[in-house]
Amino acid sequence: IMVPELLLGLSFGSAATLQPTCLSAQFRRPGDYILGGLFPFGTEAVNLTTRSEPTLVVCERLFIDGLIWALGMKFAIDEINNSTSLLPGIKLGYEMYDTCFEPVVALQPSLLFLTRNSTLGIGVQCDYTNYQPRVTAVIGPHKSDLCLVTAKLFSSFLIPQVSYGASSEKLSNTELYPSFYRTVPSDKNLVEAVVLLLNKFGWNWIATIGSDDEYGRGAQELFLSVAGNHSICIAFEGLIPTDLSDPNANNQLEETIKLINKTKVNIIVLFSFSQPAQALLEHSIRMGLSKKVWIGTEAWMLSDIAASIPNIQSIGTVLGFVMKIDTVPGFEEYVADLFASVQQDKFCQESRKLNALMNSDMLATQCPECDHVSLHDILSILSRSQIQPVHVAVHSVAYALHRALGCTHQACPRASIHSWQLLPFMNTFPFTVNGQSFRFDESHDTNPGYELIFWSWKNGTLSYLPVGDYKEFLSINKSQIQFHTEDQKEPTSECFRHCKPGQFRRIKGFHLCCYDCTDCPENTYWSTRDSSTCTPCLEHQWSPARSTRCYIRSERYLFWNEPLTIALLVLMSIIISLTCLTAVVFLKHLETPLVQASGGKLNLFALLTLALLCLSCCLYIGKPSNKLCMIQQIISCLCLNGCFSTFFIKSLEITLMIECPRCAPTFLPWLAPRRAWLIVASCFLTECMFCLCYLRVGPDNLLADYKSLPTEVLLVCNTESWLAFILLHGYNNCLATVCFLCTFMVQTSGKKYNLARGITFAVLIYFITYIFFIAVFATLKTVLRSVTQIGISLATSLGILGSYYLPKCYIILFMPDLNTVDYFPNSIKEEPEEDSQ
Repeated sequence: IMVPELLLGLSFGSAATLQPTCLSAQFRRPGDYILGGLFPFGTEAVNLTTRSEPTLVVCERLFIDGLIWALGMKFAIDEINNSTSLLPGIKLGYEMYDTCFEPVVALQPSLLFLTRNSTLGIGVQCDYTNYQPRVTAVIGPHKSDLCLVTAKLFSSFLIPQVSYGASSEKLSNTELYPSFYRTVPSDKNLVEAVVLLLNKFGWNWIATIGSDDEYGRGAQELFLSVAGNHSICIAFEGLIPTDLSDPNANNQLEETIKLINKTKVNIIVLFSFSQPAQALLEHSIRMGLSKKVWIGTEAWMLSDIAASIPNIQSIGTVLGFVMKIDTVPGFEEYVADLFASVQQDKFCQESRKLNALMNSDMLATQCPECDHVSLHDILSILSRSQIQPVHVAVHSVAYALHRALGCTHQACPRASIHSWQLLPFMNTFPFTVNGQSFRFDESHDTNPGYELIFWSWKNGTLSYLPVGDYKEFLSINKSQIQFHTEDQKEPTSECFRHCKPGQFRRIKGFHLCCYDCTDCPENTYWSTRDSSTCTPCLEHQWSPARSTRCYIRSERYLFWNEPLTIALLVLMSIIISLTCLTAVVFLKHLETPLVQASGGKLNLFALLTLALLCLSCCLYIGKPSNKLCMIQQIISCLCLNGCFSTFFIKSLEITLMIECPRCAPTFLPWLAPRRAWLIVASCFLTECMFCLCYLRVGPDNLLADYKSLPTEVLLVCNTESWLAFILLHGYNNCLATVCFLCTFMVQTSGKKYNLARGITFAVLIYFITYIFFIAVFATLKTVLRSVTQIGISLATSLGILGSYYLPKCYIILFMPDLNTVDYFPNSIKEEPEEDSQ
């Protein structure tokens, strides 16, 4: 379809030079049943804002499309009147009036339609069941804001009203508008198609503009609600003025262009009628707005007003949806014949006589400009004008009337029928027009679907190229779309990218729908598509970064088969073996001076406790339990106490012999072997009392630590009370301290063995390892805590063994000549013999 060189409207002044016709007399005809018609013959009301009295509103500019729609209604009624199957024998009349795209203008003929038949007065009644208005049904008007006014008026009388262009979703409310129907889809369908188009190309950073009227506001409001549910971010939303004569209109348009330019979007969705759209596009060209993808609707895309703007090609790419319609067979020929007839005097005289029969001199058709329009003026618009919605609207009423009257294909009874009696037949029954079936849905809408149109420019000529369609699904032939980009491929317009599984949205900037995709951190997971947060895993679960699920944590403790455990067990076996070998050596040489000087049989007890201390390391390996945690520290301390109690006895003996020789005879008997066992037992029982306090105050318990390890739950024995811990270990430390104080200053001659030195070094090694143990044990919360406990026990055992017992074994085995009373004089057994002498 080629764009005509003429504008859609012709002013009255420019048309005055044409030979007048009687076209304005063709829009009223008498009949058995009258249909009212509301069409925008004119536009640009000149005295609407300035009038101070309720005078007639004048529209100075002819709207060609409105004229063609009115001719479409006339054609449909003439077609029905000539039909032998639809309303046979019935003649439909009609009255069509101008709306001028203004509600106040549309109200005048609407009130006329409500007048009592054959009068000019509206009856005020409580019950309008038997009321007979002037018209049986109304066709029109075209715009949604006009229908919102007139539909309430006609619905109060339940007069069927069928619009051929109003698409506002508000009109789908059958409770408010029970008698309103339309032969075009609701804006809801259009908005869904636009959103699917944006998603198809991955455009989620857009601007949306609507004209400041019911159509623009309603469609934009619907679009914003649907777009938000489809991850489309609105960088800018605005309204443009419809009253272009307003002094502030240009400023509003310029401000809109500036704001769009700041957003740097590449996609603009425009819901507007042709004139506001024309003003916006003109300003965008004049202000140098960069090329964009404009997504429009048939309200302005198919208008010559927008297409004829100078340098319109520079705006970029234009895509949009127009309703799927078929041509109406015979309409163009009918219009051509009509324009030929209205130039004939005889035809005009007959038309004026029929026009006068309508008895509506108080309200003329108000289309004087129609008499100055030629076929040539409208031919280019006629070829692409959407007549089918008007044609279908007239037929929907005719079929309802046919059924209400009980017509057959041969005849119809001429019965009195009320307008409200047509409604049940319009609601439920389908009807066929030119072989195509139509039916109003539960919202009184029809949805023939949409075509996706692309403005294709070739050699400066515009053609409307179909590149896709939408009814339930959207299909697009992208290869036919040539975008304004250098490679003619679709531009990008993204505020964000769709996040991959395991990523969440992190909002950036001032737009809440703009975000970066960020990986979900550890121990959280992505649970919902495009979720703005990550869901934390439960305490007993874990997840890696960018995860879509959580995993059960495995238990972590010191396993028997770990290499470190095996190494510690090997070391423990070596130490136990050395301890046992030492015990065997001491037992074999139990009566020698060295063994007797070192403590005699107490050495075997000390070596036994050291072996048990090493064996207690096994308590720290394997899965811990509350009972196991309670006895770990107790057994270690009791074993260590057994060893230190023997050192305690030997330290006291050395102190008495070296530092207090005068007191030695009095106190040494208390350290004799038999009494020494009582001291050992006393020390052991004292430690047992502290063990009971430890159990009472707060023993170690099993702790499941979910924080220390990323993927495992750490099972550790937790110190419940540090007071109980100090009580338990404090007594052994006191014994060790006494042993150290009693032995570290003791000196002997080179001819005698210094037993004190071995005890000093053994206790010193214990203190060093114990300080290290406390520092690590208090801070460590991993399996290394158990390793530390094992290591300390083994180090203590090895330190005592190496500093005190192994040197003596060396003397026994390799230097037996030193194993004499002279070299080991500090024996308690020998001292009484010397005193007796």
